[in-house]
Amino acid sequence: MKALITAPFHESGFKILKKYMGIVYENWRETGVLYRDPNEYIDKIKKVDADVLITEGDYIDEDVLNACDIKIIGVCRGYPDNVDMELASKKNIPVIFTPDRNADAVADMTITLMLAQLRHLTKIDRLLKSGSFFVDTGEDLAMLYRTFRGWELGSRTIGIIGLGGVGYRVAKRLRFGFGSKILVYDPYVKDEKIKEIQGKKVDLNTLLKESDIITLHTKVTDETVDMIGEKEIALMKKSAIFINTARAALVDEDALFKALKEKKIAGAGLDVFGVEPVDSDNMFLELDNVTVTPHAGGSTFDSEINQSIMIAEDIQAFLEGKKPKFLQNPEVLKK
Repeated sequence: MKALITAPFHESGFKILKKYMGIVYENWRETGVLYRDPNEYIDKIKKVDADVLITEGDYIDEDVLNACDIKIIGVCRGYPDNVDMELASKKNIPVIFTPDRNADAVADMTITLMLAQLRHLTKIDRLLKSGSFFVDTGEDLAMLYRTFRGWELGSRTIGIIGLGGVGYRVAKRLRFGFGSKILVYDPYVKDEKIKEIQGKKVDLNTLLKESDIITLHTKVTDETVDMIGEKEIALMKKSAIFINTARAALVDEDALFKALKEKKIAGAGLDVFGVEPVDSDNMFLELDNVTVTPHAGGSTFDSEINQSIMIAEDIQAFLEGKKPKFLQNPEVLKK
């Protein structure tokens, strides 16, 4: 067997896979190449004679699956939505993925954005780098402290929308690390899970009205698209901070921008956007009350190690006749 690996992959994963197959490694984050054109991907797969694909962002569609003799697919994502799952299952190809591989990383970024907003780090950084601020008098110093006085995270009420892999980790950090009060809106979460983080289950409107910080951690579905719009933002406190490290489709960006510009809410920390990758044209960058990061919440060395081990161990399990832990189409085992 031979694997074509285009996802970021760590030596810990290579060590496992090398016992079973040859490897061609072309990390897209180093090469800059993402295979979105099926013909280019097919040519590459055939050129290296690969029958195992491990990918992060390449499209494994009908054309690829019909043109190539693929035995195993590994997807370094929380969900393998870049794979034609129906056809892969029909062809008896196991699709292994990596749920929560970067959940801790995104949770850390979420907390970082909260702290950046509470302590006005974006405003302070811009002011000090502007070259226009100098402390020449006691009044200058007093103004600096008055202007940038912040809040402690432990004194805040945090509203968490979605208590899944990331939301749960955010809640644990906040409750047991900082002592924050936790409100949860998640129609599908079990009460036991909310008890674990000492949170309180509320409806969405209550969460929006009572929270000092609102943070989104839900999947994009027909039910959740634009779930935070003008009406929902109007329920928030004027002092509220809004955090989104989940997906941009959950929010009406124009309504959020308008509310932030008009100071209807205090600020926001945003890692996801309708148009990505983010560059200096992004409209939120003009606002001093917004901290912007370029969808980098899950980008850590640890995440790469996690996904490499998860994929490699599950491929090993499959080849040894065992059930992989993170198999999206377990029906292939019956065949």
